Amino acid sequence: MARRLRRFTHAEGAGESGLGKLIELHAVNSAGDMLITVALASTIFFSVPTGEARGRVALYLLVTMAPFALLAPVVGPLLDRVPHGRRAAMAASMLARALLALAMSGAVASGGLELYPAALAVLVSSKAYGVVRSAVVPRLLPPTFSLVKANSRVTLAGLVATGAAAPLGAGLHQLGPALPLYGAFAVFVLGTFLSFSLPGKVDSAKGERKARLAPAPRIVGRAGSRTGNDRNARNGKNGKNGGKDEKRPGLRTVGMSVRSALVANSALRALSGFLTFFLAFLLRDQPLTGLSGAFSLGLVAVAAGGGNALGTAIGSWLRARGPEVIIAGVLACALTASVTAALVYGTVTVAVVALTAGIAQALGKLSLDALIQRDMPEEIRTSAFARSETLMQMSWVVGGGLGIALPLIAPLGMAVGAVLIAAGGVFSVRNLLRAARHGTPHPRVA
Repeated sequence: MARRLRRFTHAEGAGESGLGKLIELHAVNSAGDMLITVALASTIFFSVPTGEARGRVALYLLVTMAPFALLAPVVGPLLDRVPHGRRAAMAASMLARALLALAMSGAVASGGLELYPAALAVLVSSKAYGVVRSAVVPRLLPPTFSLVKANSRVTLAGLVATGAAAPLGAGLHQLGPALPLYGAFAVFVLGTFLSFSLPGKVDSAKGERKARLAPAPRIVGRAGSRTGNDRNARNGKNGKNGGKDEKRPGLRTVGMSVRSALVANSALRALSGFLTFFLAFLLRDQPLTGLSGAFSLGLVAVAAGGGNALGTAIGSWLRARGPEVIIAGVLACALTASVTAALVYGTVTVAVVALTAGIAQALGKLSLDALIQRDMPEEIRTSAFARSETLMQMSWVVGGGLGIALPLIAPLGMAVGAVLIAAGGVFSVRNLLRAARHGTPHPRVA
């Protein structure tokens, strides 16, 4: 089995480029995160009555998600300042979670308040790894790989590892509440060593520059003349008005396609966070017809995970064909499924919503990656990935907070999910389709 898995991860030049080692590292990371998730879910969610569980999860969100919402925008820029230490950053993230898993093992049985700060640190470390991993992938692309295909393979390996770790963690929990955390400790220690096995080019920042997060204004002059910024770029200096007109750095200089894709993916990620929390409480309190609460949750979890895997497989097959159209299409599918579930709530429609959300999130993210690869110059691409990943995580946090705050009324929840997608569609679909027809201008390089 190990030899077969290694042949898969190292196929088509991935072994020679180093991508195969990153795929294996991401599988280890996903398995460790799942073991910690099982331990926390068993303590905070499953071990107490529904009313108390909702209070505990609300406390968990308050203590972990609220600070994370403040820390998340800082994670990407901080990591972007140390491009020569990406392997060390991933290893530090693994080692930190290994030690935190040990620290939580003493408090997981009682569910004491000391569990929550450690959970926050685990969350921040996990997202820091995700940001660095997104920035590393472009440096390990084999000659025959597109970025969509590379990210599909990395994501698929993580999903397989998560699926394998979930029953293992549940089995360990039956033997003792702290055992999944001990397992996570061992997995993350392995990940710490694997981080340093990545090729040395991961730590190279040769040719890289920073991506902007806000557009610099163009100075309109007489017909046929260059803008002030174009003249400044030509002359290699800011000029008299350059410093005054420069805005804060950001991603939106990359053109209509990437900006609209960021909006659309933020809506999809918010829907994912919302459904995660809302359906977890709803189905525990109000199981699907003829099913137990545990089976209802399992059905939705399998549908969402299967949708994510299916979306990843479809993304690998589609490669980078028409990413704007793909994003518009998955938004339409997610909106249709959510509206249908709001009007006709039942076992089938809830499973379809979870499945569609998983497919949409996977395809949307892969298409965003493809647009960043296509529309951004190579020297600022890794910087852009760090910032886009942070934005996606922030959107998930916002959606999750909305899911925990909403009353447990099934049609209302599905309608709110539809509103999230509709809002993203209003501000993105038209621009995406227009860009697909006419193309986007080349981005400015900060």
